[in-house]
Amino acid sequence: MEMLEMNLSLLQRLMEWDPLGYGEDSYDPEIADTIQAVHVLSSPKELARKIQSIYEFSFEEIIPLSECTIMAEELLAIKNESSCSL
Repeated sequence: MEMLEMNLSLLQRLMEWDPLGYGEDSYDPEIADTIQAVHVLSSPKELARKIQSIYEFSFEEIIPLSECTIMAEELLAIKNESSCSL
């Protein structure tokens, strides 16, 4: 999987996620920030905390860390799948 394909896979997964119930099209800046974080971080715990802080900063609501951890693990699996095929 090339970088573009990986980013599209990450984008698709994050667009399906509606953690605060605002509708799937409500998170474009947060999705971009999260994809950037996926490229920088490799620890599920660190990524989960980063995801939580990105959404909290924008919406002033806290997504439970357990939900962020599940998403972080899914996103890192996409990233790792991409790096294995290079």
